[in-house]
Amino acid sequence: MRKYQAVIIGGGSAGLSAAVTLKENGIEDIVVIEKDSEPGGILEQCIHNGFGLQTFHEQLSGPAYAERYVNMAKKLNVPFKLNTMVTALHPDRTIEYVNAEEGYVTVQADAIILAVGCYERPRGGVNIMGTRPAGIYTAGQAQRYLNIDGYLVGKKVFILGSGDIGLIMARRMTLEGAKVYGVAEIMPYSNGLPRNMKQCLEDFNIPLYLSHTVTRVYGRDRLEKIELSQVDEHRQPIPGTQQYFDVDTLLLSVGLIPENHLAEKAGIRMDPRIKGPVVDDTYMTSVPGIFACGNGLHVHDLVDYVSLQAKRAALGAVRYLKKQAPTGTEYQTEPGDGIGYVVPARVHCDINDNVEFFFRVRKPMETGTLEVRCGDQVLRHMQKHKLMPSEMERMVITGKELAGLDGNLVFSVKEDQ
Repeated sequence: MRKYQAVIIGGGSAGLSAAVTLKENGIEDIVVIEKDSEPGGILEQCIHNGFGLQTFHEQLSGPAYAERYVNMAKKLNVPFKLNTMVTALHPDRTIEYVNAEEGYVTVQADAIILAVGCYERPRGGVNIMGTRPAGIYTAGQAQRYLNIDGYLVGKKVFILGSGDIGLIMARRMTLEGAKVYGVAEIMPYSNGLPRNMKQCLEDFNIPLYLSHTVTRVYGRDRLEKIELSQVDEHRQPIPGTQQYFDVDTLLLSVGLIPENHLAEKAGIRMDPRIKGPVVDDTYMTSVPGIFACGNGLHVHDLVDYVSLQAKRAALGAVRYLKKQAPTGTEYQTEPGDGIGYVVPARVHCDINDNVEFFFRVRKPMETGTLEVRCGDQVLRHMQKHKLMPSEMERMVITGKELAGLDGNLVFSVKEDQ
């Protein structure tokens, strides 16, 4: 059986960043396993700009951002197995994969980095009554058809969900000559980045229906009409609020879910709040030697954060391979009032290291006060404007501040009046 120092599963933005970091830190015997015909992942179909502002300090398209990392990987002679599907992952760090050239293969690794990405919630995950006509796609499917295959999926379009892909596709479909009748969002606030709200909806006069959802579709062979209803505070349709739109296409942008069937089968402990693995500050999961990063860990709002956390995971793998894993006191993190989740879930006290935490607030706040507390001791207390669930928050706590604590680290936010 072939054994590697490190195997990266996934060749998107996270996998590329992790592979480059491993090579740069002296880990030579690695391989990246990617199911598609080329590395880059979802970035290849994201032809709009806005990528790389933090990583490269300039605005790039998705393919251009991916190309930067692919070129770095090529210079470092990172090997790829393309058109290769991983079928199983085991706790002993054994990987089973299949491709056309090698057939069915089993390999083992001293360290594994899961950079598996996420998938879109399909129509089956949304309670929409009606028939099953053609013309209903996830926003990502429509984006791939248009940007990769050059196929416009429809001319009269409605979009359910105000996630960033849905907002971007509202603009993209409009630019290609389609009529976008509106975007509906079941929550009372948008789930997209503010810049996408402005650039994709407001600039094109596309209506946004907050606290609304699509409750029924009509059409036998092709979608002909949708029913839109207002929802109450429990997200239930309100009778008598129905509106109807004659459209031939419905795009669903109703959430992204980390792709973690491999992690679950390997017995890795999962966090139901993020639907991804529980990781420590080195991004190691509950199974020693297996690390997780990117949208397979938790869904990010910026690709720059994906690359950053993948780099942290790779550095964690380097420490593990060099038997330099942290040995200090371990603390648990937990989301308190107003916070949806915190990553990482476990941290070790090493006075020489800073720990960067990522978290999201549960609801929009014009001004809120963020706080990190351990028992009665307040480690961070800061006021911030324009807090949104769609935007990930970051906070750094030094190893010296963590030293000597007794208890969990609780993150909370309070809305200022």
